[in-house]
Amino acid sequence: MQRRTLLNTLALVALCAPALSMAQGYPERPVKLVVPYAPGGSADIVARMISEEWGKALGKPLVIENKGGAGGNVGVDAVAKSAPDGYTIGLQTVSLAINPALFAKMPYDTLKDLAPIGMVASSQHVLVVNDALPVKNLKELMALARSKPGDLSYGSAGSGSTFHMSAELFKAQAGLAILHIPYRGGGPALTDTIGGQVQMSFPVLSAAKGHVETGRLRALGVTGPKRSALLPNVPTIAEAGLPNYAFETWFTVFAPAGTPQPVIDKLNATLVAVLQSPEMKERMSKDGFEATPSTPAQARARIASEMPMWAKLVKERSITAN
Repeated sequence: MQRRTLLNTLALVALCAPALSMAQGYPERPVKLVVPYAPGGSADIVARMISEEWGKALGKPLVIENKGGAGGNVGVDAVAKSAPDGYTIGLQTVSLAINPALFAKMPYDTLKDLAPIGMVASSQHVLVVNDALPVKNLKELMALARSKPGDLSYGSAGSGSTFHMSAELFKAQAGLAILHIPYRGGGPALTDTIGGQVQMSFPVLSAAKGHVETGRLRALGVTGPKRSALLPNVPTIAEAGLPNYAFETWFTVFAPAGTPQPVIDKLNATLVAVLQSPEMKERMSKDGFEATPSTPAQARARIASEMPMWAKLVKERSITAN
């Protein structure tokens, strides 16, 4: 029995040795960080915010590659099909949990083909209305929408975007009929909200802040579970009259499934160290983000826990990515 136990132990050590050896020498060259959107968006901003310091912690540079298309699916699929050696990783938003419900055919399986490394950050959206709309708070807006079902409209950054999903979650919980007008990006949707072509929108906080402060838009509520330091006088939507509402855009990094656990652990440990630094926390806060370091298991759990919620909303409201 002792001999068998010894042989089993030696076999396990032999199996683990290559992965452990790889982790000790990892990384030996720059690591590619795929952002599945064009430059300038929130995912790109977060990636560029952490890449330099994370690269320093790893000992090799992180090189960002923007690979957009299909709501982020093209870039994520490229990571999923990369060699599982830790040299190609990705950063994606809450769309990791939303897209499986939005797209009839997915090129990858979110939970089977990806190995979460850790959460990175979260950010909020804010419900803003055109200043000419005769409402001063959320309850007045909901009352107006109920009195004129289908007459009011909101702009989004496109079907399936976080702007769109945060608004549809609001409509579903409030029981409102508000027309969706999709745009090619959040900027045009915000511009038309200011111009009055649509009455409201759910932009990211950092994009709306200046317009709210100058009075061109009226902020009725932020989407997250707590108020934002960027607009501290604006209540959460839950505070303002829709108690169970909460929506955050979160960002997580991942590797291809099959990446050795010691490599995942090293990526996670260095990422967490970067996110826990006071300098990074302050930098993120100024841009409307909150650092949210986690373990790989916690990142996987968040993705998995939100997938059923979005699947239910997408089905009930017949939402498509087109």
